Amino acid sequence: MRDLRIVQLTDTHIRPAGELLYDAVDTYANLTLVLDRLRASGPIDALILSGDLTDNGSPEGYRRLRAAVEPAAAELGAQVVYVMGNHDERSAFGIELLDHTSGAVSIKKPHDQVFEVAGLRIIAMDSTTPGRHGGKLEAGQLVWLGRKLRRPAPRGTLLVLHHPPLSSGMAASELLNLDQAVRLAAVVANTDVRMILCGHNHMTAAGSLAGIPVWVGPAVAYRFDAMPPTGRMRAVQGFGYSRIDVLGMDFVVTAVEATPAGDVYERDEGEMLDHLRAIDRVEAQ
Repeated sequence: MRDLRIVQLTDTHIRPAGELLYDAVDTYANLTLVLDRLRASGPIDALILSGDLTDNGSPEGYRRLRAAVEPAAAELGAQVVYVMGNHDERSAFGIELLDHTSGAVSIKKPHDQVFEVAGLRIIAMDSTTPGRHGGKLEAGQLVWLGRKLRRPAPRGTLLVLHHPPLSSGMAASELLNLDQAVRLAAVVANTDVRMILCGHNHMTAAGSLAGIPVWVGPAVAYRFDAMPPTGRMRAVQGFGYSRIDVLGMDFVVTAVEATPAGDVYERDEGEMLDHLRAIDRVEAQ
């Protein structure tokens, strides 16, 4: 089994052209900067966008997002996976990103999808409820997921949803996480789900559900301050994305900082590896 490289972009919050988020953040510029970095990094097997892809569910926002993402994904050879978030709007999402027909009944239903990438199954679930910021999976969705998981995939399953199924020490995150996560835990326990990938909180975090690692990726738009002054909530400039390496049957996740910053050094990779090996040889003697 060859190694896989997956990239998660979450909470892009794209707005129509000329509009800034909170009059402060050019989310489209953040997205295109990240995509340019990915183009320079080499092939990617899957590019997962895990919700809040637009800020207000506008068709124009989805068209801007897609026009930026899909040419980059084609260059990188990546399967694109679009996942709903609470700022997204189901009808526009289905039409603009999933190519559903306008007026079809399916565009009003949760957008749950399954993908296969070199033996790895990616299940993307719509954890949104129209009009609510918090997350929920309906009973029918959990039944559907359970049926999918009855047949193990060769390299296991990566489950993606916008809302983290985790408790939090922060009041705002606790209100916004997945409701009744215990119901999801009952479905995924003792299955081939290897990792649960989420966004929504604009803070990088990790935990577990039913013994399965849960990763909350950094947002592309901006980040919440996880240690603000007492009694305050604060959002700050800064953004990033996640790199997921599937090495055999192992998953390794790395948060990647994308906020522009000065280099400490940039060296030829081969020369640097030779240098490190030489140090190891000396220290081993």
